[in-house]
Amino acid sequence: MTDPVDIRHWMRPGTLQLQALPPLSLYIHLPWCLKKCPYCDFNSHEWAGDSGPAAPPEQRYLDALRADLETSLPLIWGRTVHSIFIGGGTPSLFSPESIDRLLADVRARVRLEADAEITLEANPGTFERDRFRAFRQAGVTRLSIGVQSFNDQHLKALGRVHDRAQALAAVEEAARSFDTFNLDVMYALPGQTLAQAEEDMRTALSLAPPHISIYHLTLEPNTYFAKFPPALPDDDDAYAMLDRITELTTEAGLQRYEVSAYAKPGHACRHNLNYWQFGDYLGIGAGAHGKLSFAHRVARTVKLRDPRRYMEQAPAGQALASMDEVARADLPFEFMLNALRLKDGFALQDFMERTGLPLSSIQAALQEGEQRGLLLRNAGRVQPTTRGLDFLSDLQSLFLPD
Repeated sequence: MTDPVDIRHWMRPGTLQLQALPPLSLYIHLPWCLKKCPYCDFNSHEWAGDSGPAAPPEQRYLDALRADLETSLPLIWGRTVHSIFIGGGTPSLFSPESIDRLLADVRARVRLEADAEITLEANPGTFERDRFRAFRQAGVTRLSIGVQSFNDQHLKALGRVHDRAQALAAVEEAARSFDTFNLDVMYALPGQTLAQAEEDMRTALSLAPPHISIYHLTLEPNTYFAKFPPALPDDDDAYAMLDRITELTTEAGLQRYEVSAYAKPGHACRHNLNYWQFGDYLGIGAGAHGKLSFAHRVARTVKLRDPRRYMEQAPAGQALASMDEVARADLPFEFMLNALRLKDGFALQDFMERTGLPLSSIQAALQEGEQRGLLLRNAGRVQPTTRGLDFLSDLQSLFLPD
């Protein structure tokens, strides 16, 4: 069996010709939560020991992350990391001291851009006064706060561990400590009306966040809600909510730059933009995914999912569950899954550079997209129309391999 981090294997000749490698980001997964939300299908685990509540093994997990990163280094030798995203789970459960150590471990091992964006996901349920300031002092530059709603009834229905008062206090503390931060807000919640969705958005915007991510609640497979589905607003009501949300964010000076993201000028999430522009990202941590480009191929990586097994295997250099080459025929769809989420779309030159494919490989799909009013082509750029964003899955599916 080939050593998955044998760079010679991944650099061997192939059918693709990538003229340059895209920007590189680092994703770090911290998998624990206080409580698993009924709608969540992420690799997250309740913060509990064998006999009830217990602190997760922070130092042991940090040791595993450091080993995972060291084992992965041959795959990214010489490349600069432009952004870091610490996701979960609920990363803010980890102490500021642990986050400080984690970032020090990263800086000691990779070439990190001087002004790299470093995002930490935080939950208002883990909020303590001065805790966010301590994360800022540890080197975090951007906080992403999982508010979801400011309505106590809806927060309870979503299984969140915080209430409205905690959410408001957390956002106010974030605004004092960070120049840029994000609020995650959900709509089409169980029993939610248009007026309630509008009230949530008005409350969020009154706090003057530089960035808001808006998500339609969906019932994902293998979740509690999939097994016991709540009554959700119908599609027409959900569309009306999104239209109103977009109007309110525009009035507040936030522009929709991606299907689910609204930001003030200069506050778009650089890390997520790199994902959507089909950039590369190294994923470390239990269940973390990654995408890495080489001169002749593009690969997807997945790390061991179970945190205990990950902590056992990573120190021995065996954190990788799989590393697979993306088939040439799948690259157009993989690219479009990301790039067509952006309101401004993408440059055709970027498609060629990041997939190593000629434009002829997507010409027929682009023509069909134009004919169906789902996308526009102008001066070397392709962008989804408003209809294309509304029916994004239909647009993206045009690029599936035959």
